[in-house]
Amino acid sequence: MNREQQIVKARKAGFAAFVGTTIEWYDFYVYATAAALVFGDIFFPPGTDRLTGVAAAFATYAVGFFARPLGGIVFGHVGDKMGRRTALVVTLTLMGAGTFLIGMLPTYASIGFWAPLLLVLLRFVQGFAVGGEWGGAVLMAVEHAPEDKKTFYGGFAQLGNPAGALLATGFFSILSTFGDDALREWAWRLPFLCSALLILVGLVVRLKVEESPVFESEVKSADVPEMLPLKYALVTNWRPIVLGIGILPVAVGGYYLVTTFITAYATDPDVGLSETLILNALSVAAVVELIATLGVAWLGDKVGRVRVVIWGLAAVAILAAPQFLVLKSGSVFLIFLTFAVMRLVLAATYGPIAAVLSQMFKPQARYTSISLAYQGAGAIFGGLSPLVSTLMYKATGSIWPVIALLIGMCILSIVCLLFAPQHVDEATDTDGVPQNQNPQGLNKESASA
Repeated sequence: MNREQQIVKARKAGFAAFVGTTIEWYDFYVYATAAALVFGDIFFPPGTDRLTGVAAAFATYAVGFFARPLGGIVFGHVGDKMGRRTALVVTLTLMGAGTFLIGMLPTYASIGFWAPLLLVLLRFVQGFAVGGEWGGAVLMAVEHAPEDKKTFYGGFAQLGNPAGALLATGFFSILSTFGDDALREWAWRLPFLCSALLILVGLVVRLKVEESPVFESEVKSADVPEMLPLKYALVTNWRPIVLGIGILPVAVGGYYLVTTFITAYATDPDVGLSETLILNALSVAAVVELIATLGVAWLGDKVGRVRVVIWGLAAVAILAAPQFLVLKSGSVFLIFLTFAVMRLVLAATYGPIAAVLSQMFKPQARYTSISLAYQGAGAIFGGLSPLVSTLMYKATGSIWPVIALLIGMCILSIVCLLFAPQHVDEATDTDGVPQNQNPQGLNKESASA
């Protein structure tokens, strides 16, 4: 295959990754937004104070993150043994079914304790599905791309996150104009039910993409001992898996602090901002991130993907305090500005991560390995950060512990990035990239421990 053909296939794989991950993350963020705004009132016993209800809703939200490593193991096995595409078709279908059924659930007023129980079950299904989705989508995009463009095309998979967030918050922003009563009585269901139509679109696009060339040439034909992908990952890749988890606190946990938690914090009576204002600010911020993601991914191929991520992490740490403190000012302009700038620098921590993580592992058991790293971080930092932040804020009455938590996440991520190994794929290495150069600004050793 010549370079021109490879670029064409990379574009097709990148677009499919974008569409698929957009739908998956839309489903995930619809739940997150509903948890921050309405689930505490409609799925839990009446009379619960607001912050306790929000914490309970975030606890069900966390269940999805705890299910993600299991999904990563199961679908990682499928993707490493049967191919990336097969796993991705199943995850997309499963996620759509779980999200649609949440939209059909009766509330606590109708069926009592069965309501939160069923909500937790379906949230587990969502988490299980997205646990296998991200790793496969990233690998399809990165493994189709030539070596000198892996960060850019990996960015297409990362575009799904802000695009999904934009669809979710934008949908709820429109629905909030009907009023709080309508939102809690019936309107919250619409974003969940509409997921069924998006899933059909995603499946059509995804089924048209060829299997990863790296899987075809380096995994199927690899001369390695026959071993379960999970065992191979834990025996051979344990060190980069641990480093991968340490790289991701801000990309996963910090992200939810400035989207999910901040929605609950800003609309708390102590701050007193309207739901519509915050949802509109988050929607504008998501547009900024959507536009910036491919730009920072492109920059990662030019100056080094790790350098770009570290710059982004430093900026997040600097903006951590202004992001939260500006809310009490009540200034609409400053709120929109800080939300947008924060998501701009978060794009730098997230856009290049697809290529950073995928190239930390050799192709054998790569799907399982990258899923364990990403979903393990999701369970620890993504699932717990909104809940822990809510509890810290409730216990102290101050937002400063949450700000300190976000800064600490940035420091941990930077330290782990400095030790990140890299692997070059033979199937997508091109003659145009000299092997004695290191354009990524990374430690170019083998990813084997």
